[in-house]
Amino acid sequence: MPTELNENSIKDGVKKSNSMRFLSAFNNIDYAIKTRYNLNRTSGFSEAVRRAVSYNYIIRKYEDDLISYGRLRNAIVHDNGDYTIAEPHIDVVEKIEKIERLITTPPRALETVARRDVLMVEASKSMQDVIMLIASSSYSNLPVYNDDNEIIGIANGQKILDSFGKYLLSGGKAETYLKYVKIEDMILKTENSDYYAFANKDITVEQALGLFHQNSKLLAVLVTENGGAKEKPLGIMTGADVLKMNKILENY
Repeated sequence: MPTELNENSIKDGVKKSNSMRFLSAFNNIDYAIKTRYNLNRTSGFSEAVRRAVSYNYIIRKYEDDLISYGRLRNAIVHDNGDYTIAEPHIDVVEKIEKIERLITTPPRALETVARRDVLMVEASKSMQDVIMLIASSSYSNLPVYNDDNEIIGIANGQKILDSFGKYLLSGGKAETYLKYVKIEDMILKTENSDYYAFANKDITVEQALGLFHQNSKLLAVLVTENGGAKEKPLGIMTGADVLKMNKILENY
């Protein structure tokens, strides 16, 4: 027999059928996508999903599933919308509910993955000081700030090694490089803003993961109150955190 879409069954999670759970999650996803990305509320679900793919890593990852769920929704709901004519499998229900959580209430990066003890280094420090700090801290990406308390780049272990090697190949002396070249000198000569990014405190894990996927050169994402370079970092994420981000989203 068809399952009636009455108000009591929607509110009562214990009695809610698979179809009711599916439709609840589907409608929440549909609403979230269209409102968040300013899409026409009358546009079809599949069209909205395809348009939102470029904005949201989760939607991009589950694009095929979501489009399939759009077809399933049309298949299980009777034309007049008063009752369902089929019940989706529990595996389908649980998966769409997971996608719903990821899209509507995504985990925040600052609360789940970002390292809060951000170790920073002054722009005036010598390369020797920076190398020793990296070695002693085990952190390979240190934000560098100048006299105006503005972050001007990232002291990255591999980039320092490359810079050191090029300096020696050009005829420079190791001692001179280590003692007299400042980290600021190296950054101003080689740094490119593509290697780091700023984000505000509300950035989600999905958004952070999207930044790393969009830019293969990205070394670190610095989280500040409003995403500004002159604000104190609240947290930092690096490429090494990508695996953790994926696990968080898988288990969310």
